[in-house]
This record gives sequence, structure tokens and C-alpha cells, in this order.
Amino acid sequence: MARKLDIRLITPVTTRGLRDLAEIAHLESADLGFSHSLIDIGPPSIESEFDEALSVPGTLAKALAAERDGVDAIIIDCMGDPGLKPARELVKVPVFGPSETSMHVAAMLGHRFSVVTVLESVRPLLGNLAKVYGVAEKLASVEVVDIPVLELAARLEEVQEALADRALHAVRHQHADAIILGCTGFLGCAGRITDRLLAAGYDIPVIDPIPTTVMVAAGLARVGLRHSKKTYATPAVKPLVGFDLGRY
Repeated sequence: MARKLDIRLITPVTTRGLRDLAEIAHLESADLGFSHSLIDIGPPSIESEFDEALSVPGTLAKALAAERDGVDAIIIDCMGDPGLKPARELVKVPVFGPSETSMHVAAMLGHRFSVVTVLESVRPLLGNLAKVYGVAEKLASVEVVDIPVLELAARLEEVQEALADRALHAVRHQHADAIILGCTGFLGCAGRITDRLLAAGYDIPVIDPIPTTVMVAAGLARVGLRHSKKTYATPAVKPLVGFDLGRY
């Protein structure tokens, strides 16, 4: 029997309760399990480049702690993928960002994709990531539901209706062939959106970033693949004023 993999989700915010591992318990198996951590310093939510920058130091500290705990892979639980590249430099276990993973999966499953996200302030962030990840020509649009991250749970019915409306708009008017839920706080909403699209005559994939990234991470970890240390070289050890990462 294969050794049980441990995938660590790092939620790069300080607000407790935004991630419950029970939400992905259906993905667990005899050879796959999950653990979770939250950053100790940083923003309560990520809705801008500013928020993302504040979250990176805490995310790196948690990535290093995860590697020392012996995890097999790390997922940064935010569609901004904060700290993804420096985390890959810092640790040797594979590190995944749901935005990068979802965009590449969407590019495989359809000709063009749209991302439906929370606020207008996130639109340029996701557009820039598509350029960095080499899929900008595949990005049909970034749609916005105009609901803050910290209000998603309390307004779930409204959130799902807005997601479905913007997804339909993207398919009808932006020629999207796949939809990405553009916030990891939308976890569990894909089925509702898929049903609305099917009812309107559109049989297209709706990508829920966390389950998608979990399964990609598990697959690559299982076959022993990780990011290139030629691309993501381990940084030289030097004094870091105000940071205690130890000798990495």
C-alpha cells in the first residue's frame, strides 16, 4: 500500500475560520490526507496587491514550518498565489498556487477561460498573474461579483447567484469555454454554477481551485515531481533583520 501523503494548506490570512478541512474531507483517502495552518501576522483577507504583499512573510514562515513537519506538498490557499515563487526557493517540497494551477488546467480544458472573482480590486491582480503564467491569450475576461471575502459565508446564496450570473455573461459575451472560481473562498460553489450553465445550454467546466489544486499536488507528489531548483534556487543564508526563519 502506498504511503499516505500529507498536503499542507497554508491560508495566508489571519482570520480564523475561513478554511475548514471538512470542506475537502471527501478528497481524503487511505493514501491522502490534509493539514492546515494560518499565518500569524498579515492581513485579515487578500483583496489587493497590498494585502498580498503583507501576507508573504508569514506565508514563507509557514511553508518552512510545513517542510520541517515532513509534508509532501504545500498549497497556498489564495487565488493571488502570494509568496508562491519565494516559497519554492525556500523549500524543497513542491509548492502550488491555486491560481497558477487552475489557469493551466482551464487552458487544457477549453480554448479560453474566464475567472469570476470577488472585487474590482482583484481584477488587475489576476490579469497580471495570467501574463506571468503564460496564459494571458487564453484569458477571456475577469468578472466581478462585488462581494468582499469576509462576507462570502454570510451571503452564500447571493454569492452563488452572482457567480452564476457573471459566469453566464462570460460565456455569452466574452466567449469563455471554461470558468474558474476566482477566490478560494468560493469552495463548494462549482456545482451550482455548473447547473446554471447546463440549464442555459452550456456544457463547460467550472473549476473549483482548491479541489483541483489538491489533486494536481497529490498526483505530482505521488510520482516524485517538484519544482526545478535551477529555476527556484535556494537563497543564500544571510542575516534577515526582523525575520526568524532559521537556517533553511
